[in-house]
Amino acid sequence: MTDSIQLAFRTALSVADPATADALAERMQPRLLRALAHRFGLPKRMVEELLGGDARQMRAALTIDPGEWLLGAAELGDPVVGKALWNAYFRDDEGGKHRAVQEIPDLLATLVHAADLSDPRWYEDDGLFPLLYAQRPGPGLLPVLTSGLIGLHVGALALFAGHFPPPVVVDACLSLLEEWGGTEPFTRFLELLDEEPDLDTGHPWLPDLLRRAVDAADPESLLREHRAAGEWEDPDHLRGLLELRYCRGDAVQPDGLDWELIRREHARRPLDLRRLMRWEGCPDDLVMTRLREDPSDTVRHATDLPFEVLKEPATLDTDLDVLKYRVRDGQAPLHRVLAELAPAKGVLCALAYDEEPTRKALAALVAPLGTDPVNWLTCYARLRRFRGSPTELIAEVTGPGARVKRRTDWPEPREAEFPLGEVRQSAREAFLALLDSASQEAQTAVVPHLDGLGVQQFLVRGNPSPAVRDAAVAAHGRPAQLAMAAGQPGGEKRDYLLDLNDPEIDARYLAGWLNGPEQERLLAGRLRGGGTRPVPDELLAVLDELIVSEDRDKLLSGVDSGDLGVARRVVGRLRLHLPATRLRLLSAVWERGGPDAVREILAMDRLPGALTRWTERLLEAPDGLVQLRSRLAEEKSPERLAAYVLRPGSRPEERLKWLLSEELEVPWAELVAAHRSTPFAPELVAELVMLPRCPRELFLAWLGRADSILGYLLDKALERGTLRPEDFVTHAAPARTGLDLICRYLADGPSKEDRRRLRDKVAELAPERLGTNPDAWAVCLQLLPDFVGTLAELMSTAGAAAGA
Repeated sequence: MTDSIQLAFRTALSVADPATADALAERMQPRLLRALAHRFGLPKRMVEELLGGDARQMRAALTIDPGEWLLGAAELGDPVVGKALWNAYFRDDEGGKHRAVQEIPDLLATLVHAADLSDPRWYEDDGLFPLLYAQRPGPGLLPVLTSGLIGLHVGALALFAGHFPPPVVVDACLSLLEEWGGTEPFTRFLELLDEEPDLDTGHPWLPDLLRRAVDAADPESLLREHRAAGEWEDPDHLRGLLELRYCRGDAVQPDGLDWELIRREHARRPLDLRRLMRWEGCPDDLVMTRLREDPSDTVRHATDLPFEVLKEPATLDTDLDVLKYRVRDGQAPLHRVLAELAPAKGVLCALAYDEEPTRKALAALVAPLGTDPVNWLTCYARLRRFRGSPTELIAEVTGPGARVKRRTDWPEPREAEFPLGEVRQSAREAFLALLDSASQEAQTAVVPHLDGLGVQQFLVRGNPSPAVRDAAVAAHGRPAQLAMAAGQPGGEKRDYLLDLNDPEIDARYLAGWLNGPEQERLLAGRLRGGGTRPVPDELLAVLDELIVSEDRDKLLSGVDSGDLGVARRVVGRLRLHLPATRLRLLSAVWERGGPDAVREILAMDRLPGALTRWTERLLEAPDGLVQLRSRLAEEKSPERLAAYVLRPGSRPEERLKWLLSEELEVPWAELVAAHRSTPFAPELVAELVMLPRCPRELFLAWLGRADSILGYLLDKALERGTLRPEDFVTHAAPARTGLDLICRYLADGPSKEDRRRLRDKVAELAPERLGTNPDAWAVCLQLLPDFVGTLAELMSTAGAAAGA
């Protein structure tokens, strides 16, 4: 039974009046048993026996927490029930544990505590204990090891003792001593070791202790003498240890755990340091041990990372980004990072320059370099191969009597890149980051000495003030601006470049990610600051090189330009689908270039013949432009746009796509009216609901199609209020879809109030349409899987069929 059908059954029993619900439960007892068996992960027959076959009690069990109910069943201590409970706990359901019973940590302990262990059924070949003994180390072993079972059977002690700390093993021996009333289990245990000499108990001292206990006058006192007080007495500590050993994912760190006990356990039987290092307070020596195994994983994921780890050569060589994380979380103080970590290039490449503390620390670091370009150029030359820390680098360059070769020019200069390449973790990037942290005076003094690539990278990726930028341009000329444009920076830098009205710079932006009003401005020839110009050849060349299938929208942004060069490329490279778009282009060209410009466009023979002939006649008329504008207004009207989309014999989804691509408004009111008259095909409705302003009426039509429900669209519609949760009951079809949506929304709905309204809607409609006749409720549930209408219609149909 699927989750939605199960929910429907449970909902029916919860919203019907008590007498009707009891009658329905009795009438549909097989389905009720299936629902309970699914809920608890037990065979139907066992559920029926445990509940006594009473329909009312079974109905009540649908609302009981599965974990609590199964723990109650475990308290019976019955061997048959016990095995079924264990199978339920580990039962696979559609590829994973049954979610109702996957977390019951005390299930086995409760079962064993209540059991009569003299009952042979526990130990039969198909009993629970042999099943448990067959467990191997891994996640499945955890509940066995934490259940108390280890002290109940000699075989368990032999198999599992190695997984526990010594004090817990002694506890197990004391439990055996008490359970058996003597040392017989110790004798059996020692015999087992003699029979299987290769059996490793994990505790070399254990056999000798048990031999002494067999011969001792007071074995209990002897054992207690070997039980360290206060160690591993908290069950949560033991569970945390075993999770650390065997469970997948992160183990939960228990409160108050003694790290010395963890050290001893690791020395006795190595723990998974990959997971242990994520525990807060993990000792440094264990983290360092893990570092030698896997430097990258350690520096990224250890919760408490010793600063000394960052000094390890493997750390920065393996994972530069880790330093950024450690500085941010305070584990790597910046003053120590700059003074102690090496090499300087790696350290500087790993810092987070967008954070103010980092910038301040670097400003203080480079202050001794002052405004002398020689100091800065020498610093860059040494940085490329320097093995010391950043602080040591600056000291070597500026210290008294420094014996380094002084540089007066940029080492190995390179030209700017077109386009600008990706950021590389190199000495160049590290040096420019240092320069970016320096004073404005230092930057102004140094930028004239940068090479072409350095100027480009500094202007694009750095944060120079306008004064520093002007100094760079003054020293390097227009090539600096062109190189800057190749990186296509945004914000204030983009405004600076576009304010130049430089055709080559504008072309670089037009060829890149520029869109919207700025793109339209460039293609209209409008200058920043006012005025117009013919669109330059550099921009027209960009239009010539565009890939139409990828950049159609960029070409379409020139429809209203009016510039003849732009219009020729739009008409020559694109097929304009809507009459309104063709008229927009012709009207703009006429307004800007006059009739002769329009004749050039018509001569290209790229527009429909009827439009060409009609326009040619207008060119001779005194009011030709007025008539053209009037026709444009008519074609742009909502009525004509709706008629275009819905033209008989066409695919409306495709026409809708062209309307949107040519940036015309969707005529919603006209489309809704047309849908009321003749409902749209599902394909068109599915396209319309994808659009941001789709009206509620069309969303409801979409909701009535099971094969078109898309979760993210549903969420957006609910968020905007276009749909309401109650619509799942009254409009979603088939009914099974409405039920699935109700399941999803009740589980994940964002608003508690909306979830309450949805429950209230179901609780209101169901009794109203089904009444108190259990036959009507039963018919409703039987029809549900295949009913093509809504849930509300299903209830009405079931009620009518049963005479409710």
